[in-house]
Amino acid sequence: MKSNTTQRAVFFDLDDTLYDHLIPFRLALQTILSTGDDFPYEPAYHRMRYYSDKLSAEYGGTPTLERDLEAMRNSRFQLSLAEFDITIPTEQAAAIQAEYLSKQFEIEMFDGALQLIQQLQTQGVLVGIITNGPPEHQMNKIHALDLLNIIPIEQIFISGALGITKPDRKLFDHVANKFGLIASNCYYVGDSWRNDVVGASSAEWNVIWFNHRGVQPESAHRPHHRCASYADLTACLLGKN
Repeated sequence: MKSNTTQRAVFFDLDDTLYDHLIPFRLALQTILSTGDDFPYEPAYHRMRYYSDKLSAEYGGTPTLERDLEAMRNSRFQLSLAEFDITIPTEQAAAIQAEYLSKQFEIEMFDGALQLIQQLQTQGVLVGIITNGPPEHQMNKIHALDLLNIIPIEQIFISGALGITKPDRKLFDHVANKFGLIASNCYYVGDSWRNDVVGASSAEWNVIWFNHRGVQPESAHRPHHRCASYADLTACLLGKN
């Protein structure tokens, strides 16, 4: 497609960027392991996401074979919980994973997310989603959040449907090429350092790290902006408080 040198675009990650991914994680541990209120859910969640990204990268992207996907998902719980002195067998990890999946559709967008998307669209900004994961699973979340009422499906990109997984820059290049966008006009908002900051940086997009968990960088990459809330994101993208 011919390049559009004036069109500005903002793409969002899905999990833990548009909605709180910690909620299903907390509910799964409470249901299967009976963890109490004093368990450090947020640090444990961060380590689970770390191992999820790490293992996915070792597979060369989100696994497409159900056997490999199941093994990766179980291992991320075993590895992350072991850091908090909880050792679980594979069967129990699978039970946590099943409960975690069942709760992932009882979700709502972060306060301010819908309003930000609508304000961007009002200004003529192209808004979309780039997310890793199996197509059906990610689409179920998108339906649960009612996102198709505000973002056209042709502006939603799921790694499992394309065969390209963040942080591979080819995924971001594919999106830019589809709409004739130039990298300097593209912004990406995401919480994952490995997938979002590294991936979008490699494609020379403007990177907004949505670090609402207050975690530390994992490499020498430098996001253009760091935001901890949707108020921060709104100020960053719209210049408003």
